[in-house]
Amino acid sequence: MKVAIVSDLHLGYERFYDDAYKQAREAFEAISREGADMVIIPGDIFDKRNPKPDVIAQAINLFRDFSRKQWPAELDKFIPLRNGKVYTSIPVIAIPGTHERVAEGKENPLTLLGLAGLLIDASESIVVIRKGQEKVAVFGLGGLSEERVKSELSDLGEKPVEGCFNIFMFHQSIYEILPFSDNFIHFEELPVGYDLYVDGHIHNRIEDKVHGKPFLIPGSTVLTQLKEGEQEPKGFYIFDTASSTWEFKHINSRPYKFVRIQLSEATPNDVINEAESAIEGILAAASEKPIIRLSISGTIAKGFKNVDLPLHAIYTKYSSKAILDIDSSKVTDQETEEGIEEIREGKLEGTNIKELGMEIFSSKLKENGFRADVNPAELFNILSSNKKEKAIKLVTEMLSELGEKDTEGKGGV
Repeated sequence: MKVAIVSDLHLGYERFYDDAYKQAREAFEAISREGADMVIIPGDIFDKRNPKPDVIAQAINLFRDFSRKQWPAELDKFIPLRNGKVYTSIPVIAIPGTHERVAEGKENPLTLLGLAGLLIDASESIVVIRKGQEKVAVFGLGGLSEERVKSELSDLGEKPVEGCFNIFMFHQSIYEILPFSDNFIHFEELPVGYDLYVDGHIHNRIEDKVHGKPFLIPGSTVLTQLKEGEQEPKGFYIFDTASSTWEFKHINSRPYKFVRIQLSEATPNDVINEAESAIEGILAAASEKPIIRLSISGTIAKGFKNVDLPLHAIYTKYSSKAILDIDSSKVTDQETEEGIEEIREGKLEGTNIKELGMEIFSSKLKENGFRADVNPAELFNILSSNKKEKAIKLVTEMLSELGEKDTEGKGGV
């Protein structure tokens, strides 16, 4: 069978609202042209767990066309591993992603599409699709918190169906791809016995192996994160179960370019020239209004500060030609760098920071008429230490003493 794999449509994504719908429709129309026998969607059809009515309408419009299509394959069996029901026989199978996750027992927006008979909600279920004598079984596991996914897999167990081409479809972060947290599931922890592993959640295309079998992430159909790894065109996979081969199909999507600009003692004019040169080069090759992210780092010339960077002028000049995002957070000026270095060394204008703090503290005590029998240095050390109880007790006693003196007309504040 020819299995189309498309993911992370993010309908309703506010920043690129029109792109999300347009590019999802591009994908669905291309899937139909490719003659796919079935479609699987590993999560995040919607961008929010409570989509607005017009976003739900977008989803209904997309899936309604699929529901009316004459599919060569159809539902053979639905096996819920928790609570679940099916209301259609069309071979369009989806799971909720992390953006659609709601409290246990509550209905998520994907469930609504399932109840309407526009797709099969395969979360914590097995869906068997038949075409002639061939069967494909899809085990679905919706997006879960990192704390729950491992225990959920353990509870559900390994459920490959005999006599079927078995697909494990889920929506999670994978440690081997995003090595940021030990809580992320590892490849080796995924259940064995499947012929294909399909994941959503990650927005760039990835191909790998799990337990010696293909592992595919199609990425999102709309740009959402402006990361360097999302510059390739969007699209979907067509997987052939007979040969275990696959091909990535591009869709018409808005071009996105990530550009790094490294400065060294640059003037504001240098910044303009570097930025405009990069932007003009992208515009010359773009077929439609592109998204461009400039990541500017380095140093600017002495006598200039970050606020002198002409970013507003760049935005204004190209606002009609490109969707610009400029990150200049990694640009430093010489004065700031010198100040940071002084702080690192513990000195400011030749004065030890602690000593300077002590001088300011003692001066303020004198200004406020403080006459308690406590050495200012001792008081400063206690207040700047982690001895909270001692500090609170001492301050309370001082305030009480100052209050009494003020009442007698002998003290300060």
